[in-house]
Amino acid sequence: MSSSLVLTLPRTLKADWKVAVRHEPGARAAGSLDERADQDLVAACLDGDATAFDIIVERHKRSVYQLCYRFVGNHEDASDLSQDVFLRAFRGLKSFRGQASLGTWLYRIGINVCLNRVSVKVPRTESIDARQHLDTRTESAPERLLRDERAARVRAAVSELPRKQRAALVLRVYQEMSHQDIAKILGSSVGAVKANVFHALQNLKKRLGDDW
Repeated sequence: MSSSLVLTLPRTLKADWKVAVRHEPGARAAGSLDERADQDLVAACLDGDATAFDIIVERHKRSVYQLCYRFVGNHEDASDLSQDVFLRAFRGLKSFRGQASLGTWLYRIGINVCLNRVSVKVPRTESIDARQHLDTRTESAPERLLRDERAARVRAAVSELPRKQRAALVLRVYQEMSHQDIAKILGSSVGAVKANVFHALQNLKKRLGDDW
């Protein structure tokens, strides 16, 4: 993953944010923000401290990006989706009540953004992600090609799953989250999450055949 993912706010949002900071007498100094809990950063944002949201992005951008990448399978689209997630989070920050962690809330936004995008766009795929976790120095060219083709087929098959199955599978298998955490993110029951993961795996077996 590129470490250069930067949130680019629309001009209207930037202008509103600057006005809020300039006219908010209680805006907090940024000196100790790096060490604050997420809830404190949210409060600082709502008080008009723009730096606090930058820290939120920096703190959560990797996990949000990885989530997006699992849905679309390529870095360009994953970066665009990550931007969208944080823009929506910025706009909707007042709705964050702290009943779940900020990370869970961002994941919930991310799932909705990714499912909506993938539903209207056939995802492009690339194999860079797979190579990050494998030692390819001993692989022959045919072996790499076969692995890349299989990886692309798996991602394509995942993109064809029903929305709930796709979301549950990505969070469970790729993000390695517990059924309980997935249920919180999806606003579902643990039983429903387990069922969706099970059916997703069964559907993938049918679609992939020998490549599974």
